[in-house]
Amino acid sequence: MGKKLGLIAGGGRLPSLVAEAAQENGYEVIGVAIEGEALPSLESAVDRLFWIRIGELDRMIRALKGEGVDQVVMVGKVQKRHIYSDIKPDLRAALLFFRLKERNDDAILKALCQELEREGIEVVECTRLVSRLLAPQGVLTTLPPTPRQRADIEFGRRMAKIVAGADIGQTVVVKAGAVVAVEAIEGTNEAIRRGAELAGPGTVVVKVARPQQDLRLDVPVVGPDTVEVMREVGASVLALEAGRVIMVDREEMVKIAKGGKISIVAD
Repeated sequence: MGKKLGLIAGGGRLPSLVAEAAQENGYEVIGVAIEGEALPSLESAVDRLFWIRIGELDRMIRALKGEGVDQVVMVGKVQKRHIYSDIKPDLRAALLFFRLKERNDDAILKALCQELEREGIEVVECTRLVSRLLAPQGVLTTLPPTPRQRADIEFGRRMAKIVAGADIGQTVVVKAGAVVAVEAIEGTNEAIRRGAELAGPGTVVVKVARPQQDLRLDVPVVGPDTVEVMREVGASVLALEAGRVIMVDREEMVKIAKGGKISIVAD
């Protein structure tokens, strides 16, 4: 293989799926995996793998440049609580963090992207490799939303876009025309649980991308674990932004949704 692609990997199955797609497209995949986030199974999905701790920016860049990588994708979830509790930044990461005026997700990822590009490493969208995983438009389950649920979806989408635009989160939980939970640092699944605690069963979960989201830096992702949480708490609908949210293991998501009488829809 002549082409090389770097893969900076957080948690979940998506990094492995992206690595496999890249290899199918003729890339040699060089992985840099974050300890405590990336799955051990990633080892078998890439051609070479380097493990780093959160904050080891210089080690990450040296690994990629040492392998001759000039393009990289950033894929997989990094739990935000680890950033605040476990990070031990090296000098390069500490200086990058110190220069930031804002320290939200978008600002940190943009700064990381700029640091990589200063070293001649271009950050590219993972969706160019796994576009088949993006949510297609329409009702994706046999059970469609009711008219009342449709009204909550439309309301929730407007609210989610506001929240996402403020870089707070990308998910809201709605019931009867009211927002009962907003995703923040805890992540989607915990927001769903909190919404159910407050409003009981029958909630509608809406997940969107940020307005003008840079898909090189962050793509909203859902998978079977989210639908399983919805089933556990009695949520009724998962509404996604079509073409902007990745569905990992869509068939399994639909199977779990059927058992929980959950509608999945993308608009």
